[in-house]
Amino acid sequence: MKRILLLLFLIAQSLSAQVQFEAKVSKNTLGINERLRIEFNMNADGDNFVAPNFEASGFRVIGGPSQSVSQSWINGKSSFNKSYIYILLPTQKGQLTIKQAAIEINGQIYKTSPVKINVTNAVEIPKDPNEAPAVSADDNIYLVADISKSNPYLNEPITVVYKLYFSYSIGISNWRELNKPKYNDFWSQNIDIKQLKAEEGMFKGERYRYVVLRKTVLYPQKSGKLEIEPLSLDIDCQVPSNRRNFWGQPIMVEDSKRVSAGSKVINVRALPESGKPVDFSGAVGQFDFKVNPSKTTLKNGESLDLTLSVIGKGNLKLFSLPKPVVPTALEMYDPVHEENVSTPLTGMTGRISDKYTIIPQYKGSYQIKPLSFSYFDLASGRYKTITSQPITINVLDGPSVASSEKTNPTEVNKNKVEVAKSFAFIKPKTSLKSMEKEDFLGSGLFYSLVALPFLAIPLLIVGRRRKQAINNDVVGNKIRKSNALAKKYLSEAKKHLGQKEPFYIALEKALHNFLKAKLNIETSDMSKEKIREILTERNAQPETISEFITLTENCEFARYAPSTDAAIQQDYEKAVAIISNLEKQLK
Repeated sequence: MKRILLLLFLIAQSLSAQVQFEAKVSKNTLGINERLRIEFNMNADGDNFVAPNFEASGFRVIGGPSQSVSQSWINGKSSFNKSYIYILLPTQKGQLTIKQAAIEINGQIYKTSPVKINVTNAVEIPKDPNEAPAVSADDNIYLVADISKSNPYLNEPITVVYKLYFSYSIGISNWRELNKPKYNDFWSQNIDIKQLKAEEGMFKGERYRYVVLRKTVLYPQKSGKLEIEPLSLDIDCQVPSNRRNFWGQPIMVEDSKRVSAGSKVINVRALPESGKPVDFSGAVGQFDFKVNPSKTTLKNGESLDLTLSVIGKGNLKLFSLPKPVVPTALEMYDPVHEENVSTPLTGMTGRISDKYTIIPQYKGSYQIKPLSFSYFDLASGRYKTITSQPITINVLDGPSVASSEKTNPTEVNKNKVEVAKSFAFIKPKTSLKSMEKEDFLGSGLFYSLVALPFLAIPLLIVGRRRKQAINNDVVGNKIRKSNALAKKYLSEAKKHLGQKEPFYIALEKALHNFLKAKLNIETSDMSKEKIREILTERNAQPETISEFITLTENCEFARYAPSTDAAIQQDYEKAVAIISNLEKQLK
């Protein structure tokens, strides 16, 4: 009986000492307009926490990560709890699954179980009257799509400018695109906006502030009624509440709103059939057409470049240039197409060109017929045609065409060409090579390949012993891994210099992994007294030890206290200097 009781006691002790790492949520069913709180709790301290991809699971992070650490002693027994907390907002309805989180505790990787959340339609959320907004975001935020022209011609440019209007009583902190507009049956080009700028303007007869969020140039590609799908945004804003501060000013509270610009219908007019040229290829705008040869007089073996170019304003990327017709005595290669086109808000402007390389085959004079280019002029509402001048090419020497063909150089019979002597003088001396080859069996290469496996045996033995020594060095492997992680998280902290919470989380991980690498201690042993004692034994200077401990303590408080970019940069530089000093001082 005593043995059974002892066994039960040992089992209970082992179960109580097990590491627990789990995910807890505030609710499993919520409306799409409600927020979800999720905590990742552990009963032992760990490092290298990896959160799940919330966006891939259908959630957006609107708060966190924040940390909570508690430790207590009751009847001589200690308990520890650490939590990573996030506030989430669902982005879609349905049965959603938050995937596993992971953390390293005592050299082992632990993962949480996936959490399923049921997201329903929006629900009414009761609010505290004192916390209720005094001004509704619904009546003070509007998204508008300004369209330059609602009845353009086919291939005539129009612009769509999306403006977000908001009243002076509220503030905008962030916005995200939910549904991007699709421009079916349009050629589209977005105009880059380098910096968002709040401006003043009139909307619904009142003064509003507005921000231009997006500018797009569109070219309709077919006639009739075309629909521009709406742009939808999810906006975080601050609105005044019914509470007042000490000076009587309203206290701002967080709110969110989803807005849409609504769909727009464009009535596109077809180009007139009356007066349409036969060679019209779809050019709409105002253009100039030029045909330029690089030279008109050539010697035998020379070539020329014939460049066709269109310069102006219009749908330059949406039509083709005419193709020149040359005599068969001139060999013409496929063109090289070049574009130097910019697309401001008023539409495409610039130059396009086709460059043909032409090589004459025979001596003589040849003519390239005139080329014509037609386009629809938006200013006059009529078609216009530009015709180039004929071009005469003179080839001074080389093979000549038979006299019967000179009267019509476009029809060349290549069998009647006078060809110069093409036979070279026969060389009187030759160099002969033997066709017999040395047998592989018995050659030097044969014996080298036979001896190679025997020579490789000592190298394999040495390599295997070295690998076994590395694998048996458990402490050394652990130190190398922690050292690599320290470098990794210190570089990660550098990436987040402009973001307070991610920066200090990464910095704290880097400092912990540095200690694990240099002092060979676990995170659970990293008390302030223990760190100071071990660093002192390793001959670290007292000033450096104090700076290291102070910095690790500040990482937790700095995430919640106000901080500037300059302070974050200063803490990063301090961490680099401290780690560098400890590298030199530790023995």
